[in-house]
Amino acid sequence: MGPEIIVKVFRDCPQATHGCFVVGEVAVLRRATQLVAGGGVVWPVMEMTQVEDVWACPPRCIPVLPIASLVPGLSEDLVPFGQVSAQAGRVAGECVTWAAQAALRGEVAALVTAPLNKAALSLAGSPWNQFPGHTELLQSLSASHLGVGTAQCPVRMMLANHELRVVLVSVHLALADALKAVTFDNVLQTLWITHRSLSAVLGRAPRIGVAGLNPHAGEGGLFGSEELDILLPAVQAARAQGMVVSDPQPPDTVFMRARSTRDRPGEFDVVVAMYHDQGLIPVKYLGVEHGVNVTLGLPLIRTSPDHGTAFDIAGTGRADPASLIEALVMARQLATPAPCGASR
Repeated sequence: MGPEIIVKVFRDCPQATHGCFVVGEVAVLRRATQLVAGGGVVWPVMEMTQVEDVWACPPRCIPVLPIASLVPGLSEDLVPFGQVSAQAGRVAGECVTWAAQAALRGEVAALVTAPLNKAALSLAGSPWNQFPGHTELLQSLSASHLGVGTAQCPVRMMLANHELRVVLVSVHLALADALKAVTFDNVLQTLWITHRSLSAVLGRAPRIGVAGLNPHAGEGGLFGSEELDILLPAVQAARAQGMVVSDPQPPDTVFMRARSTRDRPGEFDVVVAMYHDQGLIPVKYLGVEHGVNVTLGLPLIRTSPDHGTAFDIAGTGRADPASLIEALVMARQLATPAPCGASR
Protein backbone atom coordinates (compact mmCIF):
# COMPACT_ATOMS: atom_id res chain seq x y z
CA MET A 1 0.00 0.00 0.00
CA GLY A 2 3.02 2.32 0.21
CA PRO A 3 2.81 3.64 -3.36
CA GLU A 4 -0.95 4.16 -3.03
CA ILE A 5 -0.74 6.35 0.06
CA ILE A 6 2.21 8.26 -1.41
CA VAL A 7 0.17 9.14 -4.49
CA LYS A 8 -2.82 10.18 -2.36
CA VAL A 9 -0.66 12.44 -0.20
CA PHE A 10 0.82 14.22 -3.24
CA ARG A 11 -2.66 14.52 -4.74
CA ASP A 12 -4.46 15.74 -1.62
CA CYS A 13 -1.83 17.67 0.37
CA PRO A 14 0.32 19.93 -1.83
CA GLN A 15 1.45 21.96 1.19
CA ALA A 16 2.66 18.88 3.07
CA THR A 17 4.54 17.55 0.03
CA HIS A 18 6.14 20.80 -1.11
CA GLY A 19 9.85 20.12 -1.59
CA CYS A 20 9.34 16.37 -1.13
CA PHE A 21 10.27 13.66 -3.60
CA VAL A 22 9.97 9.88 -3.77
CA VAL A 23 12.90 7.49 -3.90
CA GLY A 24 11.55 4.40 -5.63
CA GLU A 25 10.56 2.90 -8.95
CA VAL A 26 8.91 5.06 -11.59
CA ALA A 27 6.83 2.19 -12.96
CA VAL A 28 5.52 1.35 -9.49
CA LEU A 29 4.45 4.94 -8.87
CA ARG A 30 2.81 5.19 -12.28
CA ARG A 31 0.86 2.00 -11.60
CA ALA A 32 -0.24 3.49 -8.28
CA THR A 33 -1.39 6.75 -9.90
CA GLN A 34 -3.60 4.80 -12.32
CA LEU A 35 -5.00 2.71 -9.48
CA VAL A 36 -5.79 5.72 -7.31
CA ALA A 37 -7.32 7.61 -10.26
CA GLY A 38 -9.85 4.83 -10.76
CA GLY A 39 -10.53 5.91 -14.32
CA GLY A 40 -10.30 9.60 -13.48
CA VAL A 41 -7.44 12.06 -13.87
CA VAL A 42 -4.05 10.36 -13.53
CA TRP A 43 -1.36 12.43 -11.84
CA PRO A 44 1.86 12.56 -13.88
CA VAL A 45 5.16 11.28 -12.51
CA MET A 46 8.32 13.29 -13.13
CA GLU A 47 11.55 11.30 -13.32
CA MET A 48 14.39 13.06 -11.50
CA THR A 49 18.11 12.69 -12.12
CA GLN A 50 19.34 14.53 -9.02
CA VAL A 51 17.93 15.84 -5.74
CA GLU A 52 17.82 19.46 -6.92
CA ASP A 53 15.34 18.50 -9.66
CA VAL A 54 12.57 18.52 -7.05
CA TRP A 55 12.41 22.32 -7.25
CA ALA A 56 11.73 22.10 -11.00
CA CYS A 57 8.78 19.77 -10.55
CA PRO A 58 5.57 21.40 -11.82
CA PRO A 59 2.44 21.51 -9.65
CA ARG A 60 0.16 18.47 -9.62
CA CYS A 61 3.06 16.15 -10.38
CA ILE A 62 4.94 13.51 -8.35
CA PRO A 63 8.76 13.78 -8.50
CA VAL A 64 10.52 10.39 -8.34
CA LEU A 65 14.23 9.70 -8.10
CA PRO A 66 14.53 6.20 -9.65
CA ILE A 67 16.40 3.83 -7.36
CA ALA A 68 17.46 1.77 -10.41
CA SER A 69 19.50 4.75 -11.64
CA LEU A 70 21.31 4.86 -8.30
CA VAL A 71 21.92 1.13 -7.84
CA PRO A 72 23.30 -0.67 -10.94
CA GLY A 73 21.81 -4.08 -11.68
CA LEU A 74 18.61 -3.55 -9.70
CA SER A 75 15.63 -5.23 -11.36
CA GLU A 76 12.86 -2.88 -12.52
CA ASP A 77 10.26 -5.61 -13.00
CA LEU A 78 6.93 -4.83 -11.37
CA VAL A 79 6.17 -7.01 -8.37
CA PRO A 80 2.59 -8.20 -7.73
CA PHE A 81 0.46 -6.47 -5.12
CA GLY A 82 0.24 -8.01 -1.68
CA GLN A 83 2.96 -10.63 -2.04
CA VAL A 84 6.17 -11.06 -0.09
CA SER A 85 9.15 -11.24 -2.45
CA ALA A 86 12.93 -10.97 -2.27
CA GLN A 87 12.89 -8.44 -5.12
CA ALA A 88 10.53 -6.12 -3.27
CA GLY A 89 12.62 -6.49 -0.13
CA ARG A 90 15.83 -5.56 -1.91
CA VAL A 91 14.28 -2.55 -3.65
CA ALA A 92 12.87 -1.32 -0.34
CA GLY A 93 16.21 -1.85 1.40
CA GLU A 94 18.09 0.02 -1.32
CA CYS A 95 15.60 2.91 -1.19
CA VAL A 96 15.92 3.29 2.58
CA THR A 97 19.71 3.01 2.42
CA TRP A 98 20.10 5.67 -0.29
CA ALA A 99 17.68 8.06 1.42
CA ALA A 100 19.30 7.62 4.83
CA GLN A 101 22.76 8.21 3.42
CA ALA A 102 21.49 11.32 1.62
CA ALA A 103 20.13 12.59 4.94
CA LEU A 104 23.40 11.81 6.70
CA ARG A 105 25.27 13.74 3.98
CA GLY A 106 22.94 16.69 4.52
CA GLU A 107 21.41 16.50 1.04
CA VAL A 108 17.87 16.16 2.40
CA ALA A 109 16.38 17.59 5.60
CA ALA A 110 14.42 14.53 6.71
CA LEU A 111 13.45 10.99 5.80
CA VAL A 112 9.86 9.71 5.84
CA THR A 113 9.65 5.97 5.28
CA ALA A 114 6.61 4.19 3.89
CA PRO A 115 5.68 0.80 5.41
CA LEU A 116 8.24 -1.96 4.90
CA ASN A 117 7.55 -5.70 5.00
CA LYS A 118 10.05 -7.31 7.36
CA ALA A 119 9.68 -10.77 5.77
CA ALA A 120 10.52 -9.36 2.32
CA LEU A 121 13.55 -7.57 3.75
CA SER A 122 14.76 -10.87 5.20
CA LEU A 123 14.21 -12.72 1.91
CA ALA A 124 16.35 -10.16 0.10
CA GLY A 125 19.44 -11.73 1.67
CA SER A 126 22.63 -10.02 2.79
CA PRO A 127 22.90 -7.36 4.05
CA TRP A 128 19.15 -6.84 4.46
CA ASN A 129 18.49 -10.05 6.39
CA GLN A 130 20.63 -8.73 9.23
CA PHE A 131 17.99 -6.17 10.12
CA PRO A 132 14.52 -6.86 11.56
CA GLY A 133 13.23 -3.59 10.10
CA HIS A 134 13.78 0.10 9.35
CA THR A 135 15.03 1.08 12.78
CA GLU A 136 17.89 -1.39 12.98
CA LEU A 137 18.96 -0.64 9.40
CA LEU A 138 18.96 3.11 10.04
CA GLN A 139 20.87 2.62 13.29
CA SER A 140 23.54 0.60 11.48
CA LEU A 141 23.89 3.15 8.67
CA SER A 142 24.13 6.00 11.17
CA ALA A 143 26.74 4.23 13.27
CA SER A 144 28.82 3.54 10.15
CA HIS A 145 28.53 7.19 9.13
CA LEU A 146 29.71 8.30 12.58
CA GLY A 147 32.49 5.71 12.64
CA VAL A 148 31.25 4.01 15.81
CA GLY A 149 29.66 0.69 16.74
CA THR A 150 25.88 0.37 16.88
CA ALA A 151 26.02 0.28 20.68
CA GLN A 152 27.44 3.83 20.56
CA CYS A 153 24.47 4.96 18.45
CA PRO A 154 21.51 4.08 20.70
CA VAL A 155 18.02 4.75 19.35
CA ARG A 156 14.50 4.68 20.74
CA MET A 157 11.04 4.52 19.20
CA MET A 158 8.58 7.33 19.83
CA LEU A 159 4.94 6.97 18.83
CA ALA A 160 3.06 10.24 18.71
CA ASN A 161 -0.26 11.75 17.71
CA HIS A 162 -2.00 15.07 18.39
CA GLU A 163 -2.73 14.09 21.98
CA LEU A 164 0.04 11.86 23.27
CA ARG A 165 3.74 11.08 22.86
CA VAL A 166 5.25 7.83 24.13
CA VAL A 167 8.89 6.66 24.06
CA LEU A 168 9.73 3.01 24.67
CA VAL A 169 12.59 1.56 26.71
CA SER A 170 12.47 -1.58 24.54
CA VAL A 171 10.67 -2.44 21.33
CA HIS A 172 10.17 -5.85 19.72
CA LEU A 173 11.06 -8.24 22.52
CA ALA A 174 9.19 -11.10 24.12
CA LEU A 175 7.63 -9.83 27.34
CA ALA A 176 10.00 -11.88 29.51
CA ASP A 177 12.98 -10.33 27.70
CA ALA A 178 11.43 -6.86 27.81
CA LEU A 179 11.24 -7.07 31.61
CA LYS A 180 14.93 -7.96 31.74
CA ALA A 181 15.65 -4.89 29.59
CA VAL A 182 14.32 -2.58 32.31
CA THR A 183 17.72 -1.72 33.76
CA PHE A 184 19.14 1.45 35.27
CA ASP A 185 21.31 2.08 32.21
CA ASN A 186 18.54 1.45 29.67
CA VAL A 187 16.03 3.64 31.48
CA LEU A 188 18.50 6.50 32.01
CA GLN A 189 19.59 6.28 28.37
CA THR A 190 15.95 6.41 27.25
CA LEU A 191 15.34 9.48 29.40
CA TRP A 192 18.42 11.19 27.96
CA ILE A 193 17.51 10.45 24.33
CA THR A 194 13.95 11.65 24.97
CA HIS A 195 15.14 14.83 26.67
CA ARG A 196 17.67 15.69 23.97
CA SER A 197 15.33 14.98 21.05
CA LEU A 198 12.24 16.78 22.36
CA SER A 199 14.21 19.75 23.67
CA ALA A 200 15.02 20.54 20.04
CA VAL A 201 11.34 20.33 19.11
CA LEU A 202 9.87 22.23 22.04
CA GLY A 203 12.60 24.80 22.56
CA ARG A 204 12.70 23.83 26.24
CA ALA A 205 13.23 20.79 28.41
CA PRO A 206 10.30 18.36 27.99
CA ARG A 207 8.26 17.28 30.99
CA ILE A 208 8.81 13.53 31.03
CA GLY A 209 6.37 11.23 32.79
CA VAL A 210 7.76 7.82 33.71
CA ALA A 211 5.40 4.84 33.63
CA GLY A 212 6.03 2.33 36.39
CA LEU A 213 6.60 -1.29 35.53
CA ASN A 214 4.28 -2.81 38.14
CA PRO A 215 0.63 -2.17 39.08
CA HIS A 216 0.29 1.08 41.05
CA ALA A 217 4.00 1.69 40.28
CA GLY A 218 4.85 -1.02 42.79
CA GLU A 219 2.85 0.52 45.66
CA GLY A 220 6.00 1.22 47.66
CA GLY A 221 7.40 -2.23 47.04
CA LEU A 222 4.26 -4.25 47.75
CA PHE A 223 3.82 -5.27 44.09
CA GLY A 224 7.43 -5.35 42.96
CA SER A 225 10.66 -3.58 43.73
CA GLU A 226 11.72 -2.38 40.24
CA GLU A 227 10.38 1.13 40.84
CA LEU A 228 12.49 1.52 44.00
CA ASP A 229 15.57 -0.37 42.84
CA ILE A 230 15.79 0.69 39.16
CA LEU A 231 13.40 3.40 38.02
CA LEU A 232 13.70 5.88 40.87
CA PRO A 233 17.54 5.84 40.85
CA ALA A 234 17.45 6.41 37.07
CA VAL A 235 15.00 9.30 37.55
CA GLN A 236 17.22 10.86 40.22
CA ALA A 237 20.27 10.54 37.97
CA ALA A 238 18.33 12.19 35.12
CA ARG A 239 17.31 15.09 37.34
CA ALA A 240 20.92 15.56 38.37
CA GLN A 241 21.67 16.02 34.65
CA GLY A 242 19.04 18.76 34.32
CA MET A 243 16.11 16.75 33.01
CA VAL A 244 12.51 17.35 34.09
CA VAL A 245 11.36 13.86 35.03
CA SER A 246 8.56 12.54 37.25
CA ASP A 247 8.84 9.77 39.82
CA PRO A 248 7.55 6.41 38.51
CA GLN A 249 3.80 6.79 38.00
CA PRO A 250 1.01 4.17 38.02
CA PRO A 251 0.93 2.98 34.40
CA ASP A 252 -2.87 2.76 34.34
CA THR A 253 -3.24 6.54 34.77
CA VAL A 254 -0.05 8.23 33.55
CA PHE A 255 -1.10 8.15 29.89
CA MET A 256 -4.43 9.79 30.67
CA ARG A 257 -2.65 12.49 32.64
CA ALA A 258 -0.23 13.11 29.75
CA ARG A 259 -2.97 13.30 27.11
CA SER A 260 -3.50 16.79 25.70
CA THR A 261 -6.93 17.80 24.43
CA ARG A 262 -8.53 21.08 23.40
CA ASP A 263 -10.00 21.39 26.87
CA ARG A 264 -7.02 20.32 28.94
CA PRO A 265 -3.27 20.34 28.31
CA GLY A 266 -1.44 17.25 29.46
CA GLU A 267 0.66 17.18 32.61
CA PHE A 268 3.58 15.70 30.66
CA ASP A 269 4.97 16.34 27.18
CA VAL A 270 5.89 12.68 26.79
CA VAL A 271 5.65 9.40 28.68
CA VAL A 272 8.51 6.91 28.86
CA ALA A 273 6.99 3.42 28.84
CA MET A 274 8.84 0.33 29.99
CA TYR A 275 7.89 -2.03 27.14
CA HIS A 276 6.16 -2.17 23.75
CA ASP A 277 2.51 -2.87 24.51
CA GLN A 278 2.44 -0.76 27.67
CA GLY A 279 3.18 2.31 25.58
CA LEU A 280 1.63 1.58 22.21
CA ILE A 281 -1.83 0.44 23.28
CA PRO A 282 -2.84 3.90 24.59
CA VAL A 283 -1.38 5.70 21.56
CA LYS A 284 -3.06 3.41 19.05
CA TYR A 285 -6.34 3.46 20.93
CA LEU A 286 -6.48 7.20 20.29
CA GLY A 287 -6.32 6.50 16.54
CA VAL A 288 -3.83 4.59 14.39
CA GLU A 289 -4.69 6.84 11.45
CA HIS A 290 -3.08 9.79 13.24
CA GLY A 291 -0.11 7.97 14.76
CA VAL A 292 3.49 8.67 13.73
CA ASN A 293 6.56 6.57 14.44
CA VAL A 294 9.67 8.66 15.12
CA THR A 295 13.13 7.18 15.60
CA LEU A 296 14.93 9.18 18.30
CA GLY A 297 18.69 9.19 18.73
CA LEU A 298 19.68 9.07 15.05
CA PRO A 299 21.85 11.80 13.51
CA LEU A 300 19.04 12.24 10.98
CA ILE A 301 15.31 12.87 11.13
CA ARG A 302 13.16 9.84 10.40
CA THR A 303 9.41 9.46 10.73
CA SER A 304 6.97 6.90 9.36
CA PRO A 305 3.27 6.02 9.44
CA ASP A 306 2.07 4.00 12.41
CA HIS A 307 0.87 1.04 10.35
CA GLY A 308 2.18 -1.80 8.24
CA THR A 309 2.05 -2.80 4.58
CA ALA A 310 -1.58 -4.02 4.74
CA PHE A 311 -1.18 -6.66 2.04
CA ASP A 312 -4.85 -7.58 2.43
CA ILE A 313 -5.93 -4.28 0.83
CA ALA A 314 -2.87 -3.52 -1.31
CA GLY A 315 -3.89 -2.77 -4.89
CA THR A 316 -7.51 -1.97 -4.01
CA GLY A 317 -7.13 1.81 -3.76
CA ARG A 318 -8.64 1.77 -0.25
CA ALA A 319 -5.46 2.64 1.67
CA ASP A 320 -5.82 5.62 4.04
CA PRO A 321 -2.99 8.18 3.74
CA ALA A 322 -3.79 9.98 7.03
CA SER A 323 -0.87 8.53 9.00
CA LEU A 324 1.60 9.29 6.21
CA ILE A 325 0.35 12.90 6.13
CA GLU A 326 0.96 13.15 9.87
CA ALA A 327 4.44 11.65 9.41
CA LEU A 328 5.28 14.33 6.83
CA VAL A 329 4.00 17.09 9.11
CA MET A 330 5.99 15.70 12.03
CA ALA A 331 9.15 15.47 9.90
CA ARG A 332 8.82 19.14 8.99
CA GLN A 333 8.39 20.07 12.65
CA LEU A 334 11.47 18.11 13.64
CA ALA A 335 13.46 19.68 10.81
CA THR A 336 12.44 23.15 12.01
CA PRO A 337 13.34 23.38 15.71
CA ALA A 338 11.08 25.56 17.82
CA PRO A 339 12.50 28.81 19.24
CA CYS A 340 13.51 28.74 22.88
CA GLY A 341 10.51 28.62 25.19
CA ALA A 342 8.02 27.73 22.45
CA SER A 343 5.37 25.07 22.93
CA ARG A 344 4.16 22.38 20.54
